[in-house]
Amino acid sequence: MSGTSHDGIDSALAEIRLATINDISVKTLAHTHTPYTQSQKADIREAFGVCSSQHICRLNFTLGNLFADAALAILKATGLHCSDIDAISSHGQTIYHIPPDKHSLGSTLQIADSSVIAYKTGILTISDFRTKDMAAMGHGAPLVPLADYLMFCDKTQTRILLNIGGMANITVVKPSMEETIAFDTGPGNALIDEAVRIYTNGKLQFDALGEIAKAAKPSDSILDELLKHPYFKKSPPKSTGRETFGNAYVEDIFKRYSNISPKDIICTLTHLSAYTIAEAIIRHNPSEVIASGGGIKNRALMELINNALAKKHIALNYIDKYGITSESKEAVCFAVLGCRTLNMVHGNLKNCTGAKDNVVLGKITFPM
Repeated sequence: MSGTSHDGIDSALAEIRLATINDISVKTLAHTHTPYTQSQKADIREAFGVCSSQHICRLNFTLGNLFADAALAILKATGLHCSDIDAISSHGQTIYHIPPDKHSLGSTLQIADSSVIAYKTGILTISDFRTKDMAAMGHGAPLVPLADYLMFCDKTQTRILLNIGGMANITVVKPSMEETIAFDTGPGNALIDEAVRIYTNGKLQFDALGEIAKAAKPSDSILDELLKHPYFKKSPPKSTGRETFGNAYVEDIFKRYSNISPKDIICTLTHLSAYTIAEAIIRHNPSEVIASGGGIKNRALMELINNALAKKHIALNYIDKYGITSESKEAVCFAVLGCRTLNMVHGNLKNCTGAKDNVVLGKITFPM
């Protein structure tokens, strides 16, 4: 898994046991993080914008090799062999995502070529999970809800699984699969990271522990304006990405509010993420929120979210409490989806993505 924050590749080794296809136990055996070099990050960032088809073509194979190396590295770390593994589930790196609307079909592109991964590792590889849902008129996102439901459903209460990556998303896990919904709440780390890069001229890539935000003050007038963005008014199913909340969005804020301290802008964007996440959660009145993703390391962000939830007597816990590290959670979820693909059962929830049908996700690439 490599998310919209594009800081590196998270690899999880998961053992999945099935009583039935909808009654599973998942054990995370290992997790490794392979950080991208600054040059690799720059190549991915270039692909997010206007670039040549040659650049994306080369990057597709470069990332395929990096993903394969990451898979081989976690096997080496655990003393396992390729023959011990049933399959690799590769989300790939999202380059561009276009949600559908009333007037046009959506489209999405994840790269890190599966043929390279399968050949280099000698392991059957499942990839390109999002496109089948979009072919069925869905958003192709979020896709983790079904895995969230299988791993965290409680027949007596509503839980929310919160993931804060570049974008933030929630799964409202109800007692039944049909009632479970999920959607992107909006920006998670993406706007904060972009603002930090602009403020530090690229010397820093993110606000470590939220220290910049904690030392500054939010601008209420800017926050009020940002909250008027039409995405926040949309009803689920909905999804978003850097195409909406990315570098162009942040550059425009810095240009229009050049009289505001960059630190205060970073603080304001932190409040924007916290407010939109908390409001989306509170609307569904869960008994518990289980948080994961890189954003939970931002103490300023998490303090704001926790304070808002505490006022509504909603408990906030981190996913580590349940034996899954925050960094490995999404990779583990795609392992669950890959398991369902191998068993030829649907991996999406149409009530979460807006698809016309529940469909089998992914494309299977054989190693030979």
